Amino acid sequence: MDGLLLFAHGARDPLWARPFHAVEARVRAARPGLPMVLAYLEFMQPELETAAHQLAEQGCTRIHIVPMFLGTGGHVRRDIPPMLERLQSHYGERIEWLLHPALGEQDRVLQAMTDASLAWLDASPPVQQEPS
Repeated sequence: MDGLLLFAHGARDPLWARPFHAVEARVRAARPGLPMVLAYLEFMQPELETAAHQLAEQGCTRIHIVPMFLGTGGHVRRDIPPMLERLQSHYGERIEWLLHPALGEQDRVLQAMTDASLAWLDASPPVQQEPS
């Protein structure tokens, strides 16, 4: 059984997580029976390893880890691999861990950010130029 682990950075301000909770709610609405956990790198709970254990306890044998980052920076390259190594060591071959690219590097996300940026221009009233 597949599980989904959405993985965000985390912040001290709980309001920061609102967009991630919105994504979590939309995924749950689209796939009501899918085992899923939203986890954080720091400042917020649960952390990645705790979330992974929760999915394993639900019987997941393949867990998709989706970094909800704009790019594959140091956290994705440096911080996640040792966590996955610990999980692989703990669970052996009972669970397959699939680390996907950062969301911000996917074409659909890039297009959505482009469209949202351009929408601000389209929604703004034209700037009136004073006659010279």
